[in-house]
Parts: sequence; structure tokens; C-alpha cells
Amino acid sequence: MLAGLVVAPVAVAADGRARPAPRGGLLSVTPVADRDAGQVRAFLTGRDVDADVVRYGVRAYRLTYRTVDPHGAPTTATGLLTLPTGGPRRLDLVSDTHGTMVDRDYAPSVSEDFGRIPSYLNASAGRAVAAPDYLGLGEGPGPHPYMDTASSVTTSVDMLRAARTAADRLGRPLTGDLYVTGFSQGGQVAMALGKALDGGADRHFRLRALAPVSGPYDLEGQEMPALFDGRVNDVSGVLYTAYWLVAQNRLHPLYKDPSEAFRAPWASRVERLLDGGHEQEDVVRGLAPSVRKLLTPAFHERLRHPSGAVLDAMRAADHTCDWKPEVPVRLYAAAGDTDVPLANTRTCARTLAGQGARVRVVDQGAVDHFGSVVVSAPQVVRFFDGVRR
Repeated sequence: MLAGLVVAPVAVAADGRARPAPRGGLLSVTPVADRDAGQVRAFLTGRDVDADVVRYGVRAYRLTYRTVDPHGAPTTATGLLTLPTGGPRRLDLVSDTHGTMVDRDYAPSVSEDFGRIPSYLNASAGRAVAAPDYLGLGEGPGPHPYMDTASSVTTSVDMLRAARTAADRLGRPLTGDLYVTGFSQGGQVAMALGKALDGGADRHFRLRALAPVSGPYDLEGQEMPALFDGRVNDVSGVLYTAYWLVAQNRLHPLYKDPSEAFRAPWASRVERLLDGGHEQEDVVRGLAPSVRKLLTPAFHERLRHPSGAVLDAMRAADHTCDWKPEVPVRLYAAAGDTDVPLANTRTCARTLAGQGARVRVVDQGAVDHFGSVVVSAPQVVRFFDGVRR
């Protein structure tokens, strides 16, 4: 349908001078996958995902679009737009926001791997899917501001806008109805995105349902304490803690030198390992075996008993559930999750209910973190099907 790049026109002001395209302005569209229904089923079943919802093949495209960085300065980002090869010409849209990844080349628009499961599931069921890579991942410039909720939301909203333009050019215009899901880090982003859209972030999109999976909705009250009480496994705890501290330190004054937060020898290598160019396995091998051994005693106590800039950074991400969705909400999680404990989801559900929202928690039981999305993703598709009917 497209042989190469589609370049957005340059906007021109009344005085004839060029001005930057607005946020969400589409810069290019690059085809990255064309799979028939059988190939989609094979992709899913090869990753132990139920493929019964598959009805169509899919075509996927990398979008490059304009957005802003955490400080509001213009930048670009990439994301994956996936369309069904059949179904109605006008398509409802799903926003899918992915989980934690340290390697920029593992992002949905670049790698045909785990991160494409929700996109292929939802598109093969007959909806368009917009999956942002986030800032600094995929082919976007700069480092990824990990767990910076505000910039993840602006990037996700702008991806929706770019997807609307691209889908129209590809002959599959969008209806404006939007279904929102996401996993892990992306579960928290999905909830924040729903809140932003409910608050008028873009009136073109009509939120129809929310279905986040295993999100860290409560850093201060649940996720950070779980690092120290045994609910989070050591490998994931070290990865998340190091990634969060390095990324947040670029936005908040958490430390002046890595040696203030990290013990030797890891202080000299942690920022280099988390530069977006290393695979997760290499990062894990290059760090300490536990959070206690990774952090200096003083910084270990700062995380256990947060205050000041550390507490501010946590709380900046912790208000994604304090609103009242007027749409159906299901929160998927798993009691066996030792990356993002189920208590995060319970806290979110209580907060939503306290605002008067109707929300259902789906506990997938004794599966691990990644198992929670493997089981939940097909259920999310069926949930969205039911809402549409």
C-alpha cells in the first residue's frame, strides 16, 4: 500500500514563513510487516498466546511523528500502526502501550517480538492499533525517560494523532472510537492516557473502554515497598531500580554523581548500561544481584523511607487512578506476579471505586509477570468486542 516514506507537508504561516508542524504531525510511514491470518496465528501460538480471536491478517507500519520531550521542547518519536487486512473500511482504534524495555531496538515498531502481541491480536480481530515506542525508544532520539508519566502520555496522545493521519492516507480511516490497553509500565501509561483523554486531551477520540494489564499504579505505597519486603524478585528489582533512578535523575535532582546512589563497581557502569543500546540480559549481568548490594546504604534508606526529590518522583507517577471513568474498566493482573505485585492493581481499583467508577479486577492467578499479559491479552480483545456490541 505504501512503497516507502510518506512525508508530511510543511506548515506555512500567513506571512509565508514555515512553522513547525503541530504535535502528532506525521513525518513518515514505513511498512514493516505484512502477515496473513495463518502467519499471525503462528506468531501468537509460538509465544503461547491464545489465537482464537484472529480473523484477519495484518499490515504494520512504523510511524515517525512530532511530539515534545519532558521539558516541552519539540522532538520526534516512532510507533507501530497495525491494520487488519479485512473487516470494515472505517476502523475503531486501540491504543496499546508497552512494558519496560531498556533496548531501543526492542520497541514495537522495530522488533517483531513480544511487544507486538497486543497489536497483532487486536488488529487481527478487526481494529486498528496504535502502539507508541515512547520517547528515546525505537528510532526516536535521546534517552528514554523511564516512568515519566507525563511525557509518556503526551507521546501516546501524539501517536494517536499520527495514526489517524496515517490510517486515512492508507485508505482505512478511523471512526474516533478508542479502546485503551497496556502492559506493565504501559498499564500505568494506559490508565494515565484514559485520564488525559477524559480531561479533553484530544476531543476527536471517544474513549470506549479501559483494560490495563499489571501496571505499577502505586510506586509509593506498593511497588517501592515491595522491593524491600520480598514481593519483587531480585533480578527485576535491580533492573527496575537502576533504570528508574538513572532516568529520573535526568528529570529530578536525585543525585549529583552515580556513586552517591550506587555502590562500586556498578556506579561507574550503570548509566552506560542504561543508554538504550544494551539488551536487557547484558544490563542484568552488568549489575548487582540484589537491590541491597546495588545501592549505597544511604540511598537504600532513601528508597525505603522516601522524601524530598525521591518522593516527588514517585508521586509524579502515582495519580493515574484518581478519576472517574465513565466507560467500562477491567484491570488485569496476577497473584503470582513478582515484578509488579497484585497490590498495585488492588490499590488502583479502590481509588477508582472511591471516585464512583465501576471497575472489575481480573486476577489471573499463579502466573508470572509476562504470563499475566500472555493470558490477559486475548481476554482484552474479547472484552473490547463485548463493549463494541
